[in-house]
Amino acid sequence: MKARTTPRTSSTAVENATSRRLYSLDALRGFDMIWIMGAEDIFHGLAKATGSPFWLGLSDQFTHPAWNGFHVYDLIFPLFLFLSGVSTPYSVGRSLSQGESRRKLVLRVTKRGLILILLGIVYNNGLQLRPLSEIRFSSVLGRIGIAYMLANFIYLYAKERMLFVWFAGLLIGYWLILKFTAAPGFPAGDLSMQGNFASYIDRTILPGKLSLGIHDTVGFFNNIPAIATALSGIITGIFLQRDAVGGRKKTVIMGAAGIASLVIAMVWNYDFPINKNMWSSSFVMLTTGWSLLLLAAFYYIIDVKGYKKWAFFFKVIGMNSILIYISGKFINWNYTTKGFFQWLSDWIGSPYNAVVVAICMVLIKWLFLDLLYKKKIFLRV
Repeated sequence: MKARTTPRTSSTAVENATSRRLYSLDALRGFDMIWIMGAEDIFHGLAKATGSPFWLGLSDQFTHPAWNGFHVYDLIFPLFLFLSGVSTPYSVGRSLSQGESRRKLVLRVTKRGLILILLGIVYNNGLQLRPLSEIRFSSVLGRIGIAYMLANFIYLYAKERMLFVWFAGLLIGYWLILKFTAAPGFPAGDLSMQGNFASYIDRTILPGKLSLGIHDTVGFFNNIPAIATALSGIITGIFLQRDAVGGRKKTVIMGAAGIASLVIAMVWNYDFPINKNMWSSSFVMLTTGWSLLLLAAFYYIIDVKGYKKWAFFFKVIGMNSILIYISGKFINWNYTTKGFFQWLSDWIGSPYNAVVVAICMVLIKWLFLDLLYKKKIFLRV
């Protein structure tokens, strides 16, 4: 790959474009993470308490399908990865425009990626020593680390127009591999959990255990399309930096690109089903489409129209997203919530006390993050 050239703008314009932090980016990341914080339990509690078809249907959307299909809950992970990509031109791109060498940036990106992989292993297994066969190496944080790292390498060394080629090539290549191969004993193109080629590769080369025995929900081979998810964010971040394009027009273009992605996903779904477990190419297009639409909405309301106050609640979460994700490993949030709000749960009584407890837990976590925000304490990996 040839080195990516800097856009033909003045150095001042480049520095200004790359130094501006999008308020909407942090807010949307916080909106994404609030469901990981426990907000989904509010809907589960309402569904259980009421038995209403509406709440039961909404509750079901905050679960993962067993294999093929898509629920709202499936968007949380790829949206986070997409937003990590969007931030790249504002972080790595800023350093590049200020004269930092690509070699140093590669080392920085590699360090961050490896730290995320290590944190993922610790998150899965804790710090205690255990036999290799009992360790799960694949993880959500590991996927973020690998996809972020490799997508950034492409960003640093490929020309901008080649980013689209890489994006399409990764998705089409992954589709063709799974279409014309399979696990031994299965027909080519078998996309069942046991028969698909990606799961077979993971069973063959990954040490330790897989989350589902014969398949890992964040396996190694399907990091290929996950890199494309991160690249879609990087492409979007580069586009958002263009001062020549107005905010309204950027919103429209992102919205149109999002709708186009959804259409492509629906068509592709007929041959390569939407499947989070395999991170299928149609899944990437679907989640990229929804990510673009959400970012377009947040960007227009917050950064174009200037309505920011309402989004502060989400920004506080978004600024410490990795910290709140791993916090459950060192903070007993159930114990903390009961310590402050057990009286309220007892007063409300069954069946709605579960809903109240879920709301209170989200509140406790937010207050914790708000304290860190005020103290300017952020976990930077």
